[in-house]
Amino acid sequence: MKFVVFDKSNNIISEEIYFSIGGGTIARIDEISQKNERKPLDVPYQFSSFGELKELCQKNNMLIRDIVMANENSLSSEYKTHNYIKKITQIMQENIDRGVSTQGILPGSIKLQRRAPGMYQNLQERFKQNIDDALYILDWVNLWAFAVAEENAAGGKMITAPTMGSAGILPAVIRYYQRFAHKKAYYNEEADITFLTTAAAICCLYRTNASISGAEVGCQGEVGVACSMAAGGLAAVMGGTISQIENAAEIGMEHNLGLTCDPVKGLVQIPCIERNAMAAIKAVNASRLAIQGNGEHKVSLDNIIKTMYETGLNLKSDYKETSLGGLAKNVIC
Repeated sequence: MKFVVFDKSNNIISEEIYFSIGGGTIARIDEISQKNERKPLDVPYQFSSFGELKELCQKNNMLIRDIVMANENSLSSEYKTHNYIKKITQIMQENIDRGVSTQGILPGSIKLQRRAPGMYQNLQERFKQNIDDALYILDWVNLWAFAVAEENAAGGKMITAPTMGSAGILPAVIRYYQRFAHKKAYYNEEADITFLTTAAAICCLYRTNASISGAEVGCQGEVGVACSMAAGGLAAVMGGTISQIENAAEIGMEHNLGLTCDPVKGLVQIPCIERNAMAAIKAVNASRLAIQGNGEHKVSLDNIIKTMYETGLNLKSDYKETSLGGLAKNVIC
């Protein structure tokens, strides 16, 4: 976005261009190249790779959530940190609740009909009829991701996780965990803290060593990173070891490598809404694959982050949020 300041005589006094680089961060063009030169925060546990994070956990007999919470509590009070996480979870759940109950056409020239309310009604009818369907749970995950992604497309209040365009993935996987992955008696707010702090640690590594900007590395930096975060977070709340958590996060990204960012008409609707649902399902599957294994894997999370960044830099600009290629070029709405 370009800002220009004029005086009374209409002469330009000053002008500046700002970029949204993902995760709610705004930067001037001269600051973008400095993103990897930020001074580290004064926190007790410093890490810039998953290898370093893993070593910290093993050396101090701590979980990833313990490392993240210790760092956060050194910057703010434990009470504020817990309340902030609770607020994030609450907003995510509110997005789902609004999304499944709000009907109508999404803003913009595509005139896309909201699908979440119809999906929700259909699932309720199937529940009443007690229809036997082995994939019934997947339909709920799809619904929750659609609900949040459609709220985002409508300009609702969102949590960037890690971006607006990928905001439906973490909430959908969190609700999957709350409803289906555990018996209700075993679920509490601590599970949300474990999920979100683990996901946040994974996101920090992508942001430090790669990118979470679709304009820089394509949708693998948005939906791909969200899938990786959700897979790692889910593995953590399911009791996975640190190696299984790493494996889940790695699987989540490995199968999103090269994902383009080609929104039709520049709107976060097609293919973005469906892409959130697909990635949420993929995150659940990545976590299950990792948990079923013993944690051994050939590709490290650090390897996949490096690969994602290199892949993103090699993508043509047409496939990086410009809407000049891919579906944006070939789909007429």
